[in-house]
Amino acid sequence: MKAIITTKYGAPEVLELKEVEKPTPKSNQALVKVHAASVNKVDLHLLKGYFLARLSGEGFLKPKRKTLGSDIAGRVEAVGNNVKQFQPGDEVFGFCVGAFAEFACAREDLLVSKPRNVTFEEAAATPLAGLTALQGLRNHGQIQAGQKVLINGASGGVGTFAVQIAKIFGAEVTAVCSTGKMDVVRAIGADHVIDYT
Repeated sequence: MKAIITTKYGAPEVLELKEVEKPTPKSNQALVKVHAASVNKVDLHLLKGYFLARLSGEGFLKPKRKTLGSDIAGRVEAVGNNVKQFQPGDEVFGFCVGAFAEFACAREDLLVSKPRNVTFEEAAATPLAGLTALQGLRNHGQIQAGQKVLINGASGGVGTFAVQIAKIFGAEVTAVCSTGKMDVVRAIGADHVIDYT
């Protein structure tokens, strides 16, 4: 199978398209044929080998993880022995290691079924940014209907999800973003928009 790999830290120019061995799912994993994968800041940090990424066990002098990417959407190709929720042919999205490849293995508990009315591309753009916003608002912020919420960086990946999620929870949203993004942030539901400049 083909995969985008890196053997050294650096700019995107160090990435190479290579033929690699197709992964085999462990007992708790599904093998997913990747239809779409999204790029996040974390991928850039891992690619460039930022100091904290190196300290976190990603490899100090060179990357341990050769294939980047964690947000995935695709169709299940095979499942491990202990996988109960999915079967071959199911359309899924979620998290994995090595999404920038034709196939990737993902733990069953890190995948969900893709809604039929959502494209693979839309689904792949959701996991990291969407879950970060949801956890921040619901789990840590304990958002409630009627609350007033201020969202800085409202036009970014996490911010756009945060605005929409806060509105779903019934909050009054004040969004902060740049001048050029004010109309976008209003369009996704912000009640008030502040130009940070």
